[in-house]
Amino acid sequence: MHVALTHNLKREDAGEDGSNGSGKPALLDIRSDVAHTGSAPQVKIPPLIDTFAEWDSVETITAVKSALERRHTVSLVEADRLAFEKLATLKPDFVFNMAEGWGGPSREAQIPVLLELLEIPYTGSDPLTLCICLDKSRTKEVLFAHGIPTPPFTVVSVKDELHDVHLNYPLIVKPLYEGSSKGIFDSSVVRTPQQIEIEALRVIESYRQPALIEEFLPGREFTVALLGNGKHLRVLPIIESKFDHLPSHASPINSFEAKWVWDTIDRPMDVLDCPANISPLLQRDIENLCRRVFNVLRCRDWCRIDLRLDAQGVPNILEVNPIPGVLPNPQEHSFFPTAAAAAGLSYDDMINAVVSAALARYKPSSVQ
Repeated sequence: MHVALTHNLKREDAGEDGSNGSGKPALLDIRSDVAHTGSAPQVKIPPLIDTFAEWDSVETITAVKSALERRHTVSLVEADRLAFEKLATLKPDFVFNMAEGWGGPSREAQIPVLLELLEIPYTGSDPLTLCICLDKSRTKEVLFAHGIPTPPFTVVSVKDELHDVHLNYPLIVKPLYEGSSKGIFDSSVVRTPQQIEIEALRVIESYRQPALIEEFLPGREFTVALLGNGKHLRVLPIIESKFDHLPSHASPINSFEAKWVWDTIDRPMDVLDCPANISPLLQRDIENLCRRVFNVLRCRDWCRIDLRLDAQGVPNILEVNPIPGVLPNPQEHSFFPTAAAAAGLSYDDMINAVVSAALARYKPSSVQ
């Protein structure tokens, strides 16, 4: 079968103007921008420091391509403005979609919309689910409507709306339409109105989107990877994020610094427990909750769900990622491959299991 791998290549080689030659800003090497203040490093945050945090490196794209080539012929398709023409000309039998898209709350749906227009089957969730899940407030509204626990929140688009924030401290401030901890820094956990204003305006001005402000839950944090559909939906071993190895004054969150600055390949930290050391009852509750979320949001084939325990020990959904990251190096602590490995799946088997799950959704006559 001829499979096209749709992706966005992370730009890391900035020119003098900070672009990659196409006029788009390049990802800065933020490790050079870390200043040590006491025992807790603080990141100097220049504009667009994490612009391409969700896009994939050459290493990741090559690893996924290699996995697919075990069973298929593979072509690479960059998810840029020429993607429609490329896909229409290439006419692949199937698409493995890992493209995050470019700009706005609908960016993850860009490639799936084109594929549906071209009637090409593909992996992963449909455009509607991708748009809902990328908008954290819309995700939470759907969850609330179904009685699924998620932290109380509000959305702020302009400074004047900060006067209407009536939530219990501490709070956490996030960009509304991002993932991979983009825009979530150590300073994002706030405890005063002044801190809320600083962080909310940073998000609004730097990321040109509203800020989600939600109550920060005090309990343990978990990530759950799901693979498959319907009665074949599989919950992979639960991951717990460990924050005791972060700098002493750091907030206990998966911040941009925690993921990309403090925990590096050169200096890996012991940041994940998989399988998580939890009681059978809590494991059952988390697994059942994540299955329910997967189905309520109509996710397909695979998904990663982040959740945290509240003060009463009840799991609350933080966010849902229908296009999970799949960094191939185990020392990079990518959540989905970590859970897959704990389930006994090799990297290649994990990628091809996603394809198998997607193919099973289509009629045999649709894909040869």
